Amino acid sequence: MIYKDFQDLKLSALGMGAMRLPTGENDAEINEAATAEMVDYAMKNGVNYYDTAWGYHDGNSETVMGRVLGSYPRNSFYLATKFPGYDLSNMDKVEEIFEKQLEKCGVEYFDARVIIGLS
Repeated sequence: MIYKDFQDLKLSALGMGAMRLPTGENDAEINEAATAEMVDYAMKNGVNYYDTAWGYHDGNSETVMGRVLGSYPRNSFYLATKFPGYDLSNMDKVEEIFEKQLEKCGVEYFDARVIIGLS
């Protein structure tokens, strides 16, 4: 794997996005076993950057990625998520949504959090 230095981090040149995880009959039904296999393959091949978002898979991406990544030491990967800034009604709930994102992902911190939908 090729790694790139970014500030004090050593990020894999390839990351795994969680916008299009394997699903069942609808987009909200993530196949967690297949996702775990994908993440395991990625981890074994040096991927250390994972990206999810509040709205992916009707809100289930963060939860599934949190459970799957929870099998690995927290210092073995970098995790980013995105705040749903596209819905302006969320702007007064930034802290509440942030805390919920941490809970859904099962982590104490994010390595990056982006506000999407604002320009």
